[in-house]
Amino acid sequence: MRVMGVDPGLTRCGIALVESGSGRSVTALDVDVVRTPADMDLAERLLAIHTAAVHWLDTHHPDVVAVERVFAQNQVSTAMGTAQAAGVIALAAAQRGVPVRFHTPSEVKAAVTGSGRADKAQVTTMITRILGMQEKPKPADAADALALAICHCWRGPAAERLAQAEARAAAITASRLAAVKAAGTPVRARVRR
Repeated sequence: MRVMGVDPGLTRCGIALVESGSGRSVTALDVDVVRTPADMDLAERLLAIHTAAVHWLDTHHPDVVAVERVFAQNQVSTAMGTAQAAGVIALAAAQRGVPVRFHTPSEVKAAVTGSGRADKAQVTTMITRILGMQEKPKPADAADALALAICHCWRGPAAERLAQAEARAAAITASRLAAVKAAGTPVRARVRR
């Protein structure tokens, strides 16, 4: 499975491509950080991020895009910019029929370090080890994008199976409720007969 990991942001947007192998083996295929200046018009910044996402999607043809889920941060403007960057990435993927999955920061940290409270340095160190890299990926946005891709490689398939099972269970429950509703209560069913 080829996973494009994205650490969204307006100033720096990390993008990485990882391929999973047998077991927990993963290989980094590409990583980059899209930078836009803070004094650039917001629409132009989003266009630059979208253009980069389109290039990555059309060049690498990932099976899925893993994006960091945006949380309300101390600064609302930062959270909004991050969400907007995530949105244009998701749009580019959806236009190409590539599924997009969102992972929380603590989920990503737990997947690659074993602790959902790991700091950026610990995540970067583990990414370097997992991928057998000679040097730590820089800046942190590159390491975070790699971590997102690895997290999805390791946790995504199980999460997909769980979501499918929950959807099937909900469909069965809805079907049974509809059948009961259609039949009515036992007393009404006897009256109809």
